[in-house]
Amino acid sequence: MKKTTDILIIGAGPSGMVAAGYLNQHNISIQVVEKQKFPRFTIGESLIPRCMDNFEEAGLLDILKSRKYQKKYGARFIKKDKVAEFDFSKKFGIGWDWTWQVPRADFDYSLAREIESRGVDISYNTKVISVNRSNELWTVDLVNQAGNTSTIQCKFIIDASGNGRVLAKQLDLEAPPKVDGHSSIFTHIKEESRPQGKEGELITFEIIDHETWFWYIPFSDGTTSLGFVGPDFWIDQFSESTEVSFGEMLKETSYYQERFDHYDFLFTPVKLRNIAKNVTTTHGEGFVLTGNSAEFLDPVFSSGVAFATESGLLAAKLSLRQLRGVKVNWDLEYAEYINRGVEVFSTYVKEWYSGKLQDIFFFPEQDPAIKEQICSVLAGYVWDKSNPFVRNHARRLKNLHQLIKPKKIL
Repeated sequence: MKKTTDILIIGAGPSGMVAAGYLNQHNISIQVVEKQKFPRFTIGESLIPRCMDNFEEAGLLDILKSRKYQKKYGARFIKKDKVAEFDFSKKFGIGWDWTWQVPRADFDYSLAREIESRGVDISYNTKVISVNRSNELWTVDLVNQAGNTSTIQCKFIIDASGNGRVLAKQLDLEAPPKVDGHSSIFTHIKEESRPQGKEGELITFEIIDHETWFWYIPFSDGTTSLGFVGPDFWIDQFSESTEVSFGEMLKETSYYQERFDHYDFLFTPVKLRNIAKNVTTTHGEGFVLTGNSAEFLDPVFSSGVAFATESGLLAAKLSLRQLRGVKVNWDLEYAEYINRGVEVFSTYVKEWYSGKLQDIFFFPEQDPAIKEQICSVLAGYVWDKSNPFVRNHARRLKNLHQLIKPKKIL
């Protein structure tokens, strides 16, 4: 079987569905291929407010609101007896002051069903075998779960395949990550006696040491996501069995120690090694990479879905313009723009693991204006150059740490 379409979108996660939602509004033919069958589990369960702008522009916000996910109004960081909280309503500048914590199986499936309801075809259980470009057209060979092969010809490819990294592998674009050497292990529980109020609603990061931390993400259905991120050697020091090792890791927490001991895991804890990813280029003749198919930094500030939706929406806008005959400067309008945001978050992630940002978070004499500016970064507004902690992110953090260093409480 052979089909033709203007734009092929690889991947039906948030990045691909935001791209599809935008393009579907502009009367252009699109086809989506997805290697898995939905609903399916994936990680990346805590959003940040910048995502909301992107869902809204793609026409997907109303369907998500109807799902009544756990609202996320900020984030809490705990280190021994110290607590730092960030309230998105007290951030610098304009923008959304809340978002969601979501079970991704339901979240992604809701987005995909909405896109299908608009007449967009999504081919599930369909894997890309090869891609070839000739005469300004891509020929993409596919195979489904039954082993049946097919071919799609298209003018443009948006690779939103996430961790599948289809074009990065097909076109040999893999590159060393900006932040490396970290692994993650995670699972879910059904929290039958969850505390009321903020204690049972707010995403919390507990720092075990400056490079190792634990996450607690409660969902509105009573399910809770638990996970650890740390250097490979820290993750590897525990038992080979991920179920046993996760229990051993929970004993390393202070704030959450023993709270989850009587709960069964809803699935055997999953271990992911070398979680950061990168590519040599995010675009080329007739293609663009979005979200995790291009780069993933680290889960510490929940930036993954924000970059996925930001890049998916921008990729859709620019590819549409190009197909309509408008010249697009992909280096300037796509790569430079996305990289500007990535570089801001990269600085914060690196300084988190250096310990400097943790010193800033837990400093007892915080300047409210500075906290608002940093909060805006944590909310995902990393392209707002009016924010000094965006515009001069590396220098501002360095200078701030130097200022508090003589007075910090260890």
